Amino acid sequence: MSSGDSSDQSRRVSVLSWDQVRRLDSILSESVPIHGRGNFPTLSVQPRQIIQVVRARLEEKGVTVRDVKLNGSAASHVLCQDNGLGYKDLDLIFGLSLTDDSTFRLVKDVVLDCLVDFLPEGVCRDRITALALKEAYVQKLVKVCNETDRWSLISLSNNTGKNVELKFVDTLRRQFEFSVDSFQISLDSLLLFDQCSETAMSETFHPTVQGESMYGDFDEALGHLLSRTIATRSPEEIRGGGLLKYCHLLVRNFRPSSESQMKQMQRYMCSRFFIDFSDISEQRRKLEAYLQNHFAGMEHKRYDYLVTLRQVVDESTVCLMGHERRQTLALISALALRVMAEQNAIPALSNITCYYQPAPYVRDVNFSNYYIAQVQSPMAACSNSYQTWLPCS
Repeated sequence: MSSGDSSDQSRRVSVLSWDQVRRLDSILSESVPIHGRGNFPTLSVQPRQIIQVVRARLEEKGVTVRDVKLNGSAASHVLCQDNGLGYKDLDLIFGLSLTDDSTFRLVKDVVLDCLVDFLPEGVCRDRITALALKEAYVQKLVKVCNETDRWSLISLSNNTGKNVELKFVDTLRRQFEFSVDSFQISLDSLLLFDQCSETAMSETFHPTVQGESMYGDFDEALGHLLSRTIATRSPEEIRGGGLLKYCHLLVRNFRPSSESQMKQMQRYMCSRFFIDFSDISEQRRKLEAYLQNHFAGMEHKRYDYLVTLRQVVDESTVCLMGHERRQTLALISALALRVMAEQNAIPALSNITCYYQPAPYVRDVNFSNYYIAQVQSPMAACSNSYQTWLPCS
């Protein structure tokens, strides 16, 4: 490794303080409910337990786990508790080699088999199949296998949106969207301490835990987190969901470092959103899923979020034809109207009284100066499906 590479690596990494290690230990020790569908019981899982069980089972099957890391908003919370982000999902990354389809299947089977260990006492386990466990406890299954990315994701469901997400990564070209969510914390030293030490941790006796910023400069990224600054590198590489995360940061009072940077980021992210979610039905599903997964306990923020998203799409979309842009804006407006109704901010959607001043040429004495507007379903106005992206010139 050259001196330049060594210097770059040192800027990416930092050793956690005692307070940060304590917060990390608390997160790993917290019992997280995994809610079952139907008649399946709720599982109570500590993150450190499921890490240890999954890792041991994989290695029994001959799959070596290089390392385990805490990723995303939970890692940001460890580094700075009052960062304005909070955290919902618990993102755990297992580094391993995914050589072929059989390894992908093996990883999935191991995780499902591990869930049996967390079933409450008294539950008959003999007839519970892997398929039944998947249907009961898995929120999302993702497999990505191409030239640059080889990884899979198993998200365990939680009704409050605090999902335990197990990501198994061989290669992943882009591991962050913005600097404030670029942190990964290595858990290996802390887990080894659990197994080997009979003495409780203290300020003078605790393992050395390292954090890394995939953004490239740990101190700079931590400064962005503390000052609530939105920054990134190579915004053209951010996938379509980055637009939704960007607007979420805006609603939480994060701000781009400069107006020119903001405009460039918004154009890139809008274009990528419409590439990845080209159909209006896909856009609707994505938006509804994002609102459900990221605003549990913060329902009052959903309207502000949709208003912000609509403004960004309206100002920064340059790759759509006029009717396609209007179609998406109408969808966002309809979702915002529905959110207002759910919050009892307006009357029921099906019967809204709209008042207006009649035009001067109306002379009919029987003319009524109000009417009852029957509001359409959000998708009724967007029923025609079009290809919603054109190449940027």
